[in-house]
Amino acid sequence: MDTKQFGEELKQSGFAFYTGVPCSFLKNLINYAINDCEYVGATNEGDALAIASGAYLAGKHPVVLMQNSGLANAVSPLVSLNYTFRIPLLGFVSLRGEPGIPDEPQHELMGQITTRLLDLMEVSWAYLSSDIAEAKDQIQQAIQVIQQNRPFFFVVKKGIFQEEILRTQELKPASNPFKQRKNASDQLPRRYEALATIQSLTDNNTVQLATTGKTGRELYEIKDIAGNFYMVGSMGCISSIGLGLALSKKDKDIIVIDGDGALLMRMGSLATNGYYNPPNMLHILLDNNAHDSTGGQKTVSDNIDFIEITAACGYTKSIYVHNLEQLKSSIMEWKKEKNLTFLHLKISPGSKKDLARPHIKPYEVKDRLRLFLKSGTSSQ
Repeated sequence: MDTKQFGEELKQSGFAFYTGVPCSFLKNLINYAINDCEYVGATNEGDALAIASGAYLAGKHPVVLMQNSGLANAVSPLVSLNYTFRIPLLGFVSLRGEPGIPDEPQHELMGQITTRLLDLMEVSWAYLSSDIAEAKDQIQQAIQVIQQNRPFFFVVKKGIFQEEILRTQELKPASNPFKQRKNASDQLPRRYEALATIQSLTDNNTVQLATTGKTGRELYEIKDIAGNFYMVGSMGCISSIGLGLALSKKDKDIIVIDGDGALLMRMGSLATNGYYNPPNMLHILLDNNAHDSTGGQKTVSDNIDFIEITAACGYTKSIYVHNLEQLKSSIMEWKKEKNLTFLHLKISPGSKKDLARPHIKPYEVKDRLRLFLKSGTSSQ
């Protein structure tokens, strides 16, 4: 099938934002996306789904591309982000290891279970036809599923797409980052106090994305507003959602509130964030050296220099903040200057007693945020 013609059909249906991880079966569609659409290259397939979900929150119709071996990497966000929040997207997954077709040994099992895995995750799918007329009809079938707030995946066999030559890609050299390392003792405020400080600076132009666990629950208890997004599940995906949202909604201030356990789980996302470098994104790490929501087990964050890592990944500013006053002043400075910025604040372990869970359902949080991003008002 003519790859460009198929891509243009997708574009006419509103699908012009792509993200994913390369596969040889999909290389021609990926090349088309890089050449003619907006494409964000992710470090892994789970991050790609989160980036696409952020773009969806901003009102776009995202496409995710992956090899079927990477479908295993995407299980967590598919079942706990896209399913739970009812976030739809269009996916393309290759069928490496198709039974009866010689392939590399690492694809053998996944080739046998790819479609069964999609079925288990309640993801609608179809084998993509190589006939352009049939493929056009399949796109419309996919749209019907997506309109029901459900993902739809095309399973792509070998040789479906005609050659699409990749144009020369321009590299984005990183500028000299600004780094401010630890130079004083830590105040170690409670997470609730840090969140209250962050919340006090919000306005109708701000979106706050809180990582899974008690971070989102405490932010909800401080003040529930339409510009807040409370992650459940999909641990480690919050900054990738922020990236997709920041790239797609450049007129909004996107504040990502992360935890050390979550960030350590998907540190590759830092490289993607730094490369695409949205100036309207602020990434705040509240680091208590613990998995607080599961009983306080220690993380390895004490051994990690997040300031050096984020600077090396391309963040424009990486700042260690020692107390709530510095946290507040750094947020205010970011709002004025607008550079991709990372703030690292050490906090004390533990959480607010008798902490409630949000009374609003995850998909209601999603619907409310999309309406806020469309209307620009945060009235409750």
